[in-house]
Amino acid sequence: MPNRNLFIGIDSGTQSTKALVVDGRSGKVLAEASQAYGLIEGLPAGAKEQHPHTWRDAAEKSICRALKAAHAKRDEVRAMGVSGQQHGFVPLDVRGEVIRPAKLWCDTSTSAECDALTSELGGVRRAIQKTGNAILPGFTASKILWLKRHEPKKFKRLRTILLPHDYLNHWLTGRSVMEYGDASGTALLNVRKRTWSEDVCGAIDERLTGMLPELIPSDQPVGNLQSSTAAALGLGQDVLVSAGGGDNMMGAIGTGNTRSGIVTASFGTSGTIYACSSKPLVDPKGEIAAFCDSTNKWLPLLCTMNVTVATELVRSELGWTHAQYARAVSRVPAGSHGLLLLPYLEGERTPNLPDGTGVWIGYRSQTSSSGHRARAAMEGVTLGMNYGLNRLRQLGLRPTQIRATGGGAKSRVWRQIMADVFGTEVVTLKVAEGAAYGAALQAMWCWRRQLGGDDTIEALTDRFVKVNARETTRPNADSAEVYQALQGLQDQAAGALSGVFHRHRSMTTD
Repeated sequence: MPNRNLFIGIDSGTQSTKALVVDGRSGKVLAEASQAYGLIEGLPAGAKEQHPHTWRDAAEKSICRALKAAHAKRDEVRAMGVSGQQHGFVPLDVRGEVIRPAKLWCDTSTSAECDALTSELGGVRRAIQKTGNAILPGFTASKILWLKRHEPKKFKRLRTILLPHDYLNHWLTGRSVMEYGDASGTALLNVRKRTWSEDVCGAIDERLTGMLPELIPSDQPVGNLQSSTAAALGLGQDVLVSAGGGDNMMGAIGTGNTRSGIVTASFGTSGTIYACSSKPLVDPKGEIAAFCDSTNKWLPLLCTMNVTVATELVRSELGWTHAQYARAVSRVPAGSHGLLLLPYLEGERTPNLPDGTGVWIGYRSQTSSSGHRARAAMEGVTLGMNYGLNRLRQLGLRPTQIRATGGGAKSRVWRQIMADVFGTEVVTLKVAEGAAYGAALQAMWCWRRQLGGDDTIEALTDRFVKVNARETTRPNADSAEVYQALQGLQDQAAGALSGVFHRHRSMTTD
Protein backbone atom coordinates (compact mmCIF):
# COMPACT_ATOMS: atom_id res chain seq x y z
CA MET A 1 0.00 0.00 0.00
CA PRO A 2 1.44 3.42 -0.95
CA ASN A 3 2.22 5.85 1.80
CA ARG A 4 -0.64 8.05 2.91
CA ASN A 5 -0.61 11.82 3.33
CA LEU A 6 -1.61 12.31 6.96
CA PHE A 7 -2.39 15.53 8.80
CA ILE A 8 -2.68 16.10 12.56
CA GLY A 9 -5.13 18.51 14.13
CA ILE A 10 -4.62 19.47 17.79
CA ASP A 11 -7.17 21.26 19.93
CA SER A 12 -5.83 22.46 23.29
CA GLY A 13 -8.77 23.54 25.45
CA THR A 14 -9.61 24.37 29.03
CA GLN A 15 -10.55 20.80 29.98
CA SER A 16 -8.48 18.62 27.65
CA THR A 17 -6.25 18.43 24.60
CA LYS A 18 -7.43 16.39 21.62
CA ALA A 19 -5.52 15.17 18.57
CA LEU A 20 -6.98 13.90 15.29
CA VAL A 21 -5.19 12.10 12.47
CA VAL A 22 -6.82 12.95 9.13
CA ASP A 23 -6.34 11.29 5.76
CA GLY A 24 -5.43 13.89 3.13
CA ARG A 25 -7.26 12.14 0.29
CA SER A 26 -10.62 11.40 1.88
CA GLY A 27 -10.67 13.87 4.77
CA LYS A 28 -11.63 10.95 7.03
CA VAL A 29 -10.62 11.02 10.68
CA LEU A 30 -8.51 7.88 11.05
CA ALA A 31 -7.91 8.14 14.79
CA GLU A 32 -8.25 10.48 17.73
CA ALA A 33 -7.02 10.69 21.29
CA SER A 34 -7.34 13.09 24.21
CA GLN A 35 -5.78 13.93 27.55
CA ALA A 36 -7.88 15.56 30.28
CA TYR A 37 -6.77 18.04 32.96
CA GLY A 38 -8.24 20.71 35.18
CA LEU A 39 -7.75 24.23 36.44
CA ILE A 40 -5.34 25.19 39.20
CA GLU A 41 -7.30 24.95 42.44
CA GLY A 42 -7.47 27.29 45.42
CA LEU A 43 -7.30 30.58 43.50
CA PRO A 44 -9.24 33.74 44.49
CA ALA A 45 -12.76 34.32 43.14
CA GLY A 46 -12.73 35.03 39.40
CA ALA A 47 -9.18 33.74 38.83
CA LYS A 48 -8.87 30.88 36.33
CA GLU A 49 -5.36 29.61 35.57
CA GLN A 50 -3.46 26.67 34.06
CA HIS A 51 0.24 26.02 33.58
CA PRO A 52 1.31 25.92 29.91
CA HIS A 53 3.38 22.80 30.60
CA THR A 54 0.05 21.04 31.19
CA TRP A 55 -0.97 21.75 27.58
CA ARG A 56 2.44 20.74 26.24
CA ASP A 57 2.47 17.41 28.06
CA ALA A 58 -1.15 16.68 27.13
CA ALA A 59 -0.46 17.50 23.47
CA GLU A 60 2.48 15.10 23.36
CA LYS A 61 0.46 12.28 24.89
CA SER A 62 -2.61 12.79 22.71
CA ILE A 63 -0.57 13.10 19.48
CA CYS A 64 1.40 9.92 20.20
CA ARG A 65 -1.76 7.97 21.08
CA ALA A 66 -3.59 9.17 17.96
CA LEU A 67 -0.64 8.29 15.69
CA LYS A 68 -0.44 4.82 17.24
CA ALA A 69 -4.20 4.26 16.80
CA ALA A 70 -3.94 5.34 13.14
CA HIS A 71 -1.00 2.95 12.57
CA ALA A 72 0.79 5.97 11.12
CA LYS A 73 4.27 5.58 9.71
CA ARG A 74 6.90 8.19 10.46
CA ASP A 75 7.14 9.32 6.83
CA GLU A 76 3.36 9.62 6.29
CA VAL A 77 2.75 12.70 8.43
CA ARG A 78 2.98 15.83 6.29
CA ALA A 79 1.82 18.66 8.53
CA MET A 80 0.02 19.54 11.74
CA GLY A 81 -1.99 22.49 13.00
CA VAL A 82 -2.83 23.70 16.50
CA SER A 83 -6.09 25.13 17.80
CA GLY A 84 -5.94 26.69 21.25
CA GLN A 85 -8.21 28.33 23.78
CA GLN A 86 -8.20 32.04 23.01
CA HIS A 87 -6.95 34.99 25.07
CA GLY A 88 -4.79 33.12 27.61
CA PHE A 89 -1.67 35.06 28.63
CA VAL A 90 1.53 32.99 28.44
CA PRO A 91 4.48 35.04 29.80
CA LEU A 92 7.98 33.90 28.80
CA ASP A 93 11.36 35.11 30.10
CA VAL A 94 14.52 35.80 28.12
CA ARG A 95 15.27 32.06 27.90
CA GLY A 96 11.81 31.24 26.61
CA GLU A 97 10.74 29.70 29.92
CA VAL A 98 7.26 30.17 31.40
CA ILE A 99 7.30 32.79 34.20
CA ARG A 100 3.97 31.91 35.83
CA PRO A 101 0.73 30.01 35.10
CA ALA A 102 -1.39 31.43 32.30
CA LYS A 103 -4.46 33.47 33.12
CA LEU A 104 -7.25 32.05 30.92
CA TRP A 105 -10.07 33.40 28.77
CA CYS A 106 -12.57 32.72 31.58
CA ASP A 107 -10.58 34.68 34.18
CA THR A 108 -12.68 37.66 35.32
CA SER A 109 -10.24 38.98 37.94
CA THR A 110 -8.93 41.78 35.70
CA SER A 111 -12.01 44.02 35.63
CA ALA A 112 -10.11 46.86 37.35
CA GLU A 113 -7.36 46.69 34.72
CA CYS A 114 -9.97 46.77 31.94
CA ASP A 115 -11.47 49.92 33.44
CA ALA A 116 -8.02 51.51 33.80
CA LEU A 117 -7.01 50.76 30.19
CA THR A 118 -10.36 51.91 28.82
CA SER A 119 -10.09 55.16 30.77
CA GLU A 120 -6.49 55.72 29.62
CA LEU A 121 -7.60 55.31 26.00
CA GLY A 122 -10.45 57.81 26.37
CA GLY A 123 -13.42 55.51 26.93
CA VAL A 124 -15.04 52.50 25.26
CA ARG A 125 -15.72 54.18 21.92
CA ARG A 126 -12.14 55.39 21.61
CA ALA A 127 -10.82 51.95 22.47
CA ILE A 128 -13.01 50.42 19.77
CA GLN A 129 -11.79 53.02 17.28
CA LYS A 130 -8.17 52.06 17.99
CA THR A 131 -8.51 48.27 17.78
CA GLY A 132 -12.04 47.34 16.70
CA ASN A 133 -12.79 45.84 20.11
CA ALA A 134 -13.66 46.93 23.61
CA ILE A 135 -11.21 45.88 26.32
CA LEU A 136 -13.00 43.09 28.19
CA PRO A 137 -11.82 40.89 31.10
CA GLY A 138 -11.63 37.85 28.85
CA PHE A 139 -9.08 39.42 26.49
CA THR A 140 -5.32 39.31 26.96
CA ALA A 141 -4.48 43.02 27.31
CA SER A 142 -5.85 43.43 30.84
CA LYS A 143 -4.05 40.27 31.97
CA ILE A 144 -0.70 41.82 31.04
CA LEU A 145 -1.49 44.97 33.03
CA TRP A 146 -2.62 42.76 35.91
CA LEU A 147 0.82 41.12 35.99
CA LYS A 148 2.51 44.52 36.02
CA ARG A 149 0.33 45.74 38.88
CA HIS A 150 0.13 42.62 41.05
CA GLU A 151 3.38 40.74 40.34
CA PRO A 152 5.89 43.44 39.35
CA LYS A 153 8.97 41.23 39.89
CA LYS A 154 7.62 38.70 37.40
CA PHE A 155 6.66 41.46 35.00
CA LYS A 156 10.28 42.67 34.99
CA ARG A 157 11.31 39.21 33.75
CA LEU A 158 8.78 39.32 30.90
CA ARG A 159 10.30 39.24 27.42
CA THR A 160 7.79 37.45 25.18
CA ILE A 161 4.00 37.32 25.22
CA LEU A 162 2.28 34.31 23.65
CA LEU A 163 -1.21 32.86 23.49
CA PRO A 164 -1.90 29.19 24.30
CA HIS A 165 -1.74 27.94 20.72
CA ASP A 166 1.36 30.06 20.09
CA TYR A 167 3.02 28.38 23.06
CA LEU A 168 2.37 24.95 21.55
CA ASN A 169 3.72 26.19 18.20
CA HIS A 170 6.79 27.38 20.10
CA TRP A 171 7.19 23.90 21.61
CA LEU A 172 6.75 22.29 18.20
CA THR A 173 9.05 24.55 16.16
CA GLY A 174 11.11 26.71 18.53
CA ARG A 175 9.62 29.87 16.95
CA SER A 176 7.55 32.57 18.66
CA VAL A 177 5.00 34.05 16.25
CA MET A 178 1.28 34.93 16.17
CA GLU A 179 -1.24 34.73 13.35
CA TYR A 180 -3.90 37.37 12.85
CA GLY A 181 -6.92 35.42 14.10
CA ASP A 182 -5.77 34.59 17.61
CA ALA A 183 -3.87 37.88 17.88
CA SER A 184 -7.11 39.78 17.28
CA GLY A 185 -8.42 38.36 20.57
CA THR A 186 -5.78 40.12 22.63
CA ALA A 187 -7.35 43.62 22.37
CA LEU A 188 -3.85 44.71 21.30
CA LEU A 189 -4.36 44.32 17.53
CA ASN A 190 -5.93 46.83 15.18
CA VAL A 191 -8.15 44.35 13.34
CA ARG A 192 -8.76 46.67 10.39
CA LYS A 193 -5.04 47.10 9.65
CA ARG A 194 -3.79 43.80 11.18
CA THR A 195 -1.07 45.64 13.09
CA TRP A 196 -0.34 46.02 16.80
CA SER A 197 -1.95 49.11 18.33
CA GLU A 198 0.82 51.28 19.75
CA ASP A 199 -1.75 53.28 21.73
CA VAL A 200 -3.06 50.23 23.63
CA CYS A 201 0.39 48.76 24.10
CA GLY A 202 1.72 52.09 25.36
CA ALA A 203 -1.14 52.35 27.86
CA ILE A 204 0.14 49.11 29.43
CA ASP A 205 3.91 49.59 29.22
CA GLU A 206 6.30 51.40 26.91
CA ARG A 207 8.26 48.17 26.35
CA LEU A 208 5.27 46.09 25.37
CA THR A 209 5.52 46.26 21.56
CA GLY A 210 8.99 44.75 21.84
CA MET A 211 7.53 41.75 23.69
CA LEU A 212 4.95 40.91 21.03
CA PRO A 213 5.98 38.35 18.42
CA GLU A 214 6.02 38.61 14.64
CA LEU A 215 2.60 38.48 12.99
CA ILE A 216 2.08 36.02 10.12
CA PRO A 217 -0.89 35.34 7.78
CA SER A 218 -3.03 32.23 8.12
CA ASP A 219 -1.64 30.34 5.12
CA GLN A 220 2.00 30.77 6.17
CA PRO A 221 3.67 27.99 8.18
CA VAL A 222 5.31 28.63 11.53
CA GLY A 223 8.06 26.22 10.48
CA ASN A 224 9.03 22.58 10.81
CA LEU A 225 9.27 20.39 13.90
CA GLN A 226 12.38 21.11 15.94
CA SER A 227 14.59 18.13 16.69
CA SER A 228 13.66 17.67 20.37
CA THR A 229 9.92 17.69 19.73
CA ALA A 230 10.21 15.55 16.61
CA ALA A 231 12.07 12.92 18.66
CA ALA A 232 9.46 13.05 21.43
CA LEU A 233 6.65 12.49 18.90
CA GLY A 234 8.51 9.90 16.84
CA LEU A 235 8.28 12.04 13.72
CA GLY A 236 10.71 13.59 11.24
CA GLN A 237 11.78 17.21 11.22
CA ASP A 238 10.25 17.64 7.77
CA VAL A 239 6.74 17.82 9.29
CA LEU A 240 5.28 21.27 8.62
CA VAL A 241 3.49 23.24 11.36
CA SER A 242 0.80 25.60 10.07
CA ALA A 243 -0.06 28.98 11.61
CA GLY A 244 -2.87 27.44 13.65
CA GLY A 245 -5.27 29.74 15.47
CA GLY A 246 -7.74 30.21 18.28
CA ASP A 247 -10.32 27.51 18.89
CA ASN A 248 -13.11 29.59 17.39
CA MET A 249 -11.08 30.36 14.26
CA MET A 250 -10.21 26.69 13.83
CA GLY A 251 -13.80 25.74 14.63
CA ALA A 252 -14.95 27.95 11.77
CA ILE A 253 -12.75 26.00 9.34
CA GLY A 254 -13.75 22.66 10.82
CA THR A 255 -17.45 23.44 10.44
CA GLY A 256 -17.13 24.75 6.89
CA ASN A 257 -17.83 28.30 8.03
CA THR A 258 -15.67 29.86 5.32
CA ARG A 259 -18.43 31.59 3.33
CA SER A 260 -21.00 34.28 4.20
CA GLY A 261 -24.39 33.13 5.53
CA ILE A 262 -23.15 30.11 7.46
CA VAL A 263 -22.99 30.61 11.22
CA THR A 264 -21.36 28.29 13.75
CA ALA A 265 -22.80 27.95 17.26
CA SER A 266 -20.71 26.08 19.81
CA PHE A 267 -22.59 24.77 22.85
CA GLY A 268 -19.85 23.71 25.25
CA THR A 269 -18.81 24.89 28.70
CA SER A 270 -18.99 28.35 27.16
CA GLY A 271 -20.91 29.33 24.05
CA THR A 272 -19.78 31.04 20.89
CA ILE A 273 -21.52 32.14 17.71
CA TYR A 274 -19.45 33.35 14.77
CA ALA A 275 -19.60 33.93 11.04
CA CYS A 276 -17.25 34.50 8.11
CA SER A 277 -16.92 38.03 6.76
CA SER A 278 -14.89 39.40 3.85
CA LYS A 279 -14.44 42.70 5.71
CA PRO A 280 -14.05 43.82 9.34
CA LEU A 281 -17.39 43.91 11.18
CA VAL A 282 -16.83 46.33 14.06
CA ASP A 283 -19.55 46.76 16.67
CA PRO A 284 -19.59 50.37 17.99
CA LYS A 285 -21.12 49.06 21.24
CA GLY A 286 -18.32 46.52 21.64
CA GLU A 287 -20.67 43.60 22.31
CA ILE A 288 -19.56 41.63 19.25
CA ALA A 289 -15.87 40.82 18.98
CA ALA A 290 -14.41 42.06 15.70
CA PHE A 291 -11.91 39.25 15.24
CA CYS A 292 -9.83 38.24 12.27
CA ASP A 293 -10.25 34.59 11.26
CA SER A 294 -7.58 32.03 10.40
CA THR A 295 -8.16 32.05 6.65
CA ASN A 296 -7.08 35.69 6.12
CA LYS A 297 -10.65 37.03 6.45
CA TRP A 298 -12.63 38.22 9.51
CA LEU A 299 -14.72 36.44 12.13
CA PRO A 300 -17.33 38.55 13.97
CA LEU A 301 -18.00 36.62 17.16
CA LEU A 302 -20.01 36.65 20.34
CA CYS A 303 -19.07 34.67 23.41
CA THR A 304 -21.11 33.68 26.43
CA MET A 305 -19.34 32.11 29.39
CA ASN A 306 -22.22 29.96 30.64
CA VAL A 307 -23.76 27.16 28.58
CA THR A 308 -23.28 23.57 29.77
CA VAL A 309 -21.92 25.12 32.98
CA ALA A 310 -25.56 25.91 33.80
CA THR A 311 -27.26 22.81 32.41
CA GLU A 312 -24.73 20.48 34.05
CA LEU A 313 -25.19 22.20 37.40
CA VAL A 314 -28.95 21.62 37.24
CA ARG A 315 -28.48 18.02 36.04
CA SER A 316 -26.03 17.35 38.86
CA GLU A 317 -28.39 18.82 41.46
CA LEU A 318 -31.19 16.55 40.18
CA GLY A 319 -28.95 13.49 40.02
CA TRP A 320 -30.05 12.68 36.44
CA THR A 321 -28.33 11.07 33.49
CA HIS A 322 -28.30 13.05 30.25
CA ALA A 323 -31.11 10.83 28.91
CA GLN A 324 -33.26 11.50 31.99
CA TYR A 325 -32.60 15.22 31.63
CA ALA A 326 -33.67 15.21 27.96
CA ARG A 327 -36.87 13.24 28.67
CA ALA A 328 -37.87 15.66 31.43
CA VAL A 329 -37.23 18.69 29.19
CA SER A 330 -39.36 17.21 26.39
CA ARG A 331 -42.39 16.99 28.73
CA VAL A 332 -42.38 20.75 29.48
CA PRO A 333 -43.71 23.19 26.85
CA ALA A 334 -41.64 25.91 25.19
CA GLY A 335 -41.15 28.79 27.59
CA SER A 336 -41.35 26.58 30.72
CA HIS A 337 -44.61 28.35 31.70
CA GLY A 338 -42.62 31.55 32.27
CA LEU A 339 -39.75 30.14 34.37
CA LEU A 340 -36.54 31.81 33.25
CA LEU A 341 -32.92 31.31 34.26
CA LEU A 342 -30.44 34.14 33.88
CA PRO A 343 -27.48 31.75 33.58
CA TYR A 344 -24.57 34.01 34.56
CA LEU A 345 -23.03 31.53 37.00
CA GLU A 346 -19.43 32.43 36.12
CA GLY A 347 -20.01 36.11 35.39
CA GLU A 348 -20.75 36.93 31.77
CA ARG A 349 -19.09 38.41 28.70
CA THR A 350 -22.08 38.94 26.36
CA PRO A 351 -23.82 40.85 27.79
CA ASN A 352 -20.81 42.22 29.69
CA LEU A 353 -21.64 41.27 33.30
CA PRO A 354 -18.37 40.13 34.94
CA ASP A 355 -20.06 40.21 38.37
CA GLY A 356 -23.16 38.31 37.20
CA THR A 357 -24.73 35.37 39.03
CA GLY A 358 -27.48 32.89 38.25
CA VAL A 359 -31.02 34.18 38.83
CA TRP A 360 -34.35 32.30 38.62
CA ILE A 361 -37.32 34.41 37.54
CA GLY A 362 -40.94 33.24 37.49
CA TYR A 363 -40.58 30.55 40.14
CA ARG A 364 -44.02 29.56 41.49
CA SER A 365 -46.03 26.39 42.11
CA GLN A 366 -46.76 25.87 38.41
CA THR A 367 -43.05 26.06 37.53
CA SER A 368 -41.55 24.28 40.54
CA SER A 369 -41.07 20.85 38.95
CA SER A 370 -37.64 19.46 38.16
CA GLY A 371 -38.56 19.36 34.47
CA HIS A 372 -39.32 23.07 34.46
CA ARG A 373 -35.93 23.87 35.97
CA ALA A 374 -34.19 21.58 33.49
CA ARG A 375 -35.89 23.11 30.45
CA ALA A 376 -35.52 26.68 31.72
CA ALA A 377 -31.76 26.13 32.04
CA MET A 378 -31.51 24.97 28.40
CA GLU A 379 -33.68 27.84 27.26
CA GLY A 380 -31.87 30.42 29.36
CA VAL A 381 -28.42 29.70 27.95
CA THR A 382 -29.80 29.52 24.39
CA LEU A 383 -31.56 32.86 24.80
CA GLY A 384 -28.29 34.23 26.15
CA MET A 385 -26.55 33.21 22.94
CA ASN A 386 -29.40 34.60 20.85
CA TYR A 387 -28.87 37.99 22.50
CA GLY A 388 -25.57 38.12 20.65
CA LEU A 389 -26.94 36.63 17.42
CA ASN A 390 -29.56 39.39 17.35
CA ARG A 391 -26.77 41.93 17.72
CA LEU A 392 -24.99 40.36 14.74
CA ARG A 393 -28.22 40.71 12.77
CA GLN A 394 -28.37 44.38 13.70
CA LEU A 395 -24.85 44.78 12.28
CA GLY A 396 -25.92 43.31 8.95
CA LEU A 397 -25.35 39.56 9.30
CA ARG A 398 -28.00 37.40 7.63
CA PRO A 399 -27.68 33.82 8.84
CA THR A 400 -29.11 31.14 6.55
CA GLN A 401 -27.99 28.13 8.59
CA ILE A 402 -26.67 27.49 12.10
CA ARG A 403 -24.05 24.74 12.37
CA ALA A 404 -24.23 23.51 15.97
CA THR A 405 -21.24 21.91 17.70
CA GLY A 406 -20.26 21.00 21.25
CA GLY A 407 -21.96 18.83 23.84
CA GLY A 408 -25.28 20.65 23.60
CA ALA A 409 -25.57 19.85 19.88
CA LYS A 410 -25.83 16.13 20.69
CA SER A 411 -29.24 16.63 22.31
CA ARG A 412 -32.25 16.35 19.97
CA VAL A 413 -34.53 18.37 22.25
CA TRP A 414 -31.89 21.06 22.66
CA ARG A 415 -31.40 21.33 18.89
CA GLN A 416 -35.14 22.03 18.58
CA ILE A 417 -34.86 24.75 21.25
CA MET A 418 -31.93 26.22 19.28
CA ALA A 419 -33.91 26.29 16.02
CA ASP A 420 -36.93 27.84 17.73
CA VAL A 421 -34.92 30.48 19.61
CA PHE A 422 -32.65 31.36 16.66
CA GLY A 423 -35.48 31.19 14.11
CA THR A 424 -33.11 29.45 11.70
CA GLU A 425 -32.37 25.93 10.46
CA VAL A 426 -29.91 24.09 12.72
CA VAL A 427 -27.64 21.30 11.49
CA THR A 428 -24.87 19.17 12.97
CA LEU A 429 -21.70 17.86 11.35
CA LYS A 430 -20.28 14.38 10.81
CA VAL A 431 -16.97 15.36 12.42
CA ALA A 432 -17.93 16.69 15.83
CA GLU A 433 -14.46 17.92 16.86
CA GLY A 434 -14.65 21.11 14.78
CA ALA A 435 -11.60 22.89 16.18
CA ALA A 436 -9.23 19.92 15.89
CA TYR A 437 -10.58 19.07 12.43
CA GLY A 438 -10.21 22.69 11.35
CA ALA A 439 -6.60 22.66 12.54
CA ALA A 440 -5.94 19.58 10.40
CA LEU A 441 -7.61 21.17 7.36
CA GLN A 442 -5.60 24.37 7.79
CA ALA A 443 -2.42 22.25 7.97
CA MET A 444 -3.45 20.50 4.77
CA TRP A 445 -4.12 23.87 3.07
CA CYS A 446 -0.77 25.24 4.19
CA TRP A 447 1.13 22.13 3.05
CA ARG A 448 -0.49 22.16 -0.38
CA ARG A 449 0.27 25.83 -0.87
CA GLN A 450 3.90 25.25 0.10
CA LEU A 451 4.05 22.69 -2.72
CA GLY A 452 2.84 25.34 -5.17
CA GLY A 453 -0.83 24.40 -5.22
CA ASP A 454 -3.60 26.98 -5.58
CA ASP A 455 -6.14 25.26 -3.31
CA THR A 456 -8.49 27.61 -1.49
CA ILE A 457 -9.64 26.94 2.03
CA GLU A 458 -13.24 27.18 0.78
CA ALA A 459 -12.60 24.35 -1.69
CA LEU A 460 -11.17 22.15 1.04
CA THR A 461 -14.03 22.75 3.47
CA ASP A 462 -16.65 22.29 0.73
CA ARG A 463 -15.05 18.95 -0.08
CA PHE A 464 -14.48 17.56 3.39
CA VAL A 465 -16.95 19.13 5.87
CA LYS A 466 -20.20 17.12 5.77
CA VAL A 467 -23.59 17.78 7.39
CA ASN A 468 -25.65 15.13 9.24
CA ALA A 469 -28.78 15.39 7.12
CA ARG A 470 -30.86 13.29 9.55
CA GLU A 471 -30.28 15.77 12.37
CA THR A 472 -31.39 18.88 10.47
CA THR A 473 -33.85 20.80 12.67
CA ARG A 474 -36.21 23.57 11.55
CA PRO A 475 -38.03 26.16 13.67
CA ASN A 476 -41.55 25.58 15.01
CA ALA A 477 -43.48 28.81 14.45
CA ASP A 478 -45.54 28.63 17.67
CA SER A 479 -42.50 27.95 19.85
CA ALA A 480 -40.50 30.64 18.08
CA GLU A 481 -43.20 33.18 18.99
CA VAL A 482 -42.99 32.17 22.67
CA TYR A 483 -39.23 32.58 22.66
CA GLN A 484 -39.38 36.02 21.05
CA ALA A 485 -41.39 37.22 24.06
CA LEU A 486 -39.11 35.43 26.51
CA GLN A 487 -36.05 36.97 24.83
CA GLY A 488 -37.32 40.44 25.58
CA LEU A 489 -37.86 39.52 29.23
CA GLN A 490 -34.35 38.06 29.60
CA ASP A 491 -32.67 41.05 27.94
CA GLN A 492 -34.60 43.49 30.13
CA ALA A 493 -33.92 41.55 33.33
CA ALA A 494 -30.18 41.29 32.64
CA GLY A 495 -29.92 45.04 32.16
CA ALA A 496 -31.99 45.83 35.23
CA LEU A 497 -29.93 43.55 37.49
CA SER A 498 -26.45 44.64 36.37
CA GLY A 499 -26.08 47.02 39.33
CA VAL A 500 -27.35 44.37 41.75
CA PHE A 501 -24.72 41.90 40.49
CA HIS A 502 -21.95 44.42 41.12
CA ARG A 503 -23.12 45.23 44.65
CA HIS A 504 -23.48 41.52 45.44
CA ARG A 505 -19.92 40.79 44.31
CA SER A 506 -18.64 43.68 46.49
CA MET A 507 -20.41 42.21 49.53
CA THR A 508 -18.99 38.70 48.98
CA THR A 509 -15.39 39.87 48.44
CA ASP A 510 -15.12 42.46 51.23
